[in-house]
Order: sequence, then C-alpha cells, then structure tokens
Amino acid sequence: MLNQGLTTMATGMGTVFSFLIILWFAVSMMGKIVGYLNKIFPEAIETAKTTVKQVSADAEVAIAIAAAKMKR
Repeated sequence: MLNQGLTTMATGMGTVFSFLIILWFAVSMMGKIVGYLNKIFPEAIETAKTTVKQVSADAEVAIAIAAAKMKR
C-alpha cells in the first residue's frame, strides 16, 4: 500500500516537473522569437499631442475641494 502511494507520488511529481521544463523552454523560445520579430517589424511610436487648456480660478478651487474630499 505504501509502495503504491510512493510510486504514484513519484509519477505525478515527474509529470509536473516535465511539464514545467517544457513550459520554461517554450516561454524562453517565445521570448527569443518575439525579440527577433521586433527587430524585423518594429512598432511605430506615436507621439502624444498635448493641449493646454486655460482653467478659471473658480474651476481650480472646485478641483482643489474635490481632491480634498476624495482624500478623506
């Protein structure tokens, strides 16, 4: 009975260990493939256009009050 339990445990642990090794290999290979593909097909970098809006003094006060209430 104990011998069968140890055999089952060793089989299960071996299966999990094998799966983890295969998973590690697949992830490392995917990282290398994606790195290679990024060199071939680089992504276009978009520049963000920011606009500055003029805020009235009343709006600044309202923003400050809202921030203070949120902090409580």
